[in-house]
Amino acid sequence: QVQVVESGGGLVQAGGSLTLSCAVSGSTFSVDAIGWYRQVPGGQRELVASINTGTATTYADVVKGRFAISRDSTTSTVYLQMNNLEPSDTAVYYCNVGGYYRANFDYPSNDWGQGTQVTVSS
Repeated sequence: QVQVVESGGGLVQAGGSLTLSCAVSGSTFSVDAIGWYRQVPGGQRELVASINTGTATTYADVVKGRFAISRDSTTSTVYLQMNNLEPSDTAVYYCNVGGYYRANFDYPSNDWGQGTQVTVSS
């Protein structure tokens, strides 16, 4: 079965950087699209960034220029590099494997990780 494990979350000060990792097993990683989502208490899970099987990526407007998504096929790992973090970036970040992404819509699969907490202090 597909296993998705996020890691790398933690507490950082505003303006700092953090890199999240999403380790994937049991899937056709090289051909699966990956999406990073985040969710705040009482809110819905929203797409932050996605990467397709090639180099095509999408980003939410609020993180453009600050976040970067990438993948390493040798380790079946997807990364989310987050720079110039803001308190509004505080959320639980989730990785989704095998969804479908275009510039104007996203369709996540049912393969989610358990999430990793990111907290940005002022």
